[in-house]
Amino acid sequence: MVVFPNAKINLGLNIIGKREDGFHNLETIFYPVQIKDALEIIQNEKPEEIIFTSSGNEVRGNDTDNLCIKAFRLIKKDFPQIPHIKMHLHKHIPMGAGMGGGSSDASAVLLLLNKLLSLNISTEKLHEYALQLGSDCPFFITNKPCFATGRGEKLRAVEIDLSNYKILIVHPAIHVNTALAFQGLNQSNFSMPGELQNNILRDISTWQATIKNDFEHSVFKQFPEIEAIKNKLYEAGAIYSSMSGSGSSVFGIFYKDSNAENIKFPSHYFCQLV
Repeated sequence: MVVFPNAKINLGLNIIGKREDGFHNLETIFYPVQIKDALEIIQNEKPEEIIFTSSGNEVRGNDTDNLCIKAFRLIKKDFPQIPHIKMHLHKHIPMGAGMGGGSSDASAVLLLLNKLLSLNISTEKLHEYALQLGSDCPFFITNKPCFATGRGEKLRAVEIDLSNYKILIVHPAIHVNTALAFQGLNQSNFSMPGELQNNILRDISTWQATIKNDFEHSVFKQFPEIEAIKNKLYEAGAIYSSMSGSGSSVFGIFYKDSNAENIKFPSHYFCQLV
């Protein structure tokens, strides 16, 4: 069975404060976009409980770091009777790009095993498994626009539809270290709770002035090339542009009659219109 895990962008990302456990409380809007990987799982008659292969973009790290393998083992722990499997991932979503590709793949494993093996795991339980894999993994179980709080795991559906616009997503082949992005935050500039939730419901023409990504200040300082992408998207007519997550992807939202697809970036950039 084959599924196609999709990416996400963050429509705003406000850091509210630091928690006692060392993490940060945030507020963001997760919005699914149709940039996709491909994931296939079939049963495996060989002695290895899981055989993982990949193609497309390089999947970095070893088996202990691989979220897809971790997802399988989470299920296997509670359902030891499930058969051995082969899993193949074709990677198209850029990695380390703030688009949630790895999280989406891991959540897709949970969903696919549940369906393929008729495990009848509830959506609530799938959310619990997903949270063990990463803070934004539960979003991909729901996979609809959500207002997220806490570490990003507390989700509430939000009515946002950007289907009447073009979204151009640009990734400059820069990997932003999320831990360093957090370290660069200025605690004196943390956002006020509720700002994003109120501002996102206003007309999209107001977003440039009212919606921000708190990571941009520290990330742009370290990587001016990423800031230059955002500036170029605005110069080309974007209604709203932002870095997604902790970077390094930047997206611009354009009117349907725009020529966003004609904007030129260096050939090594990943650029896709959705």
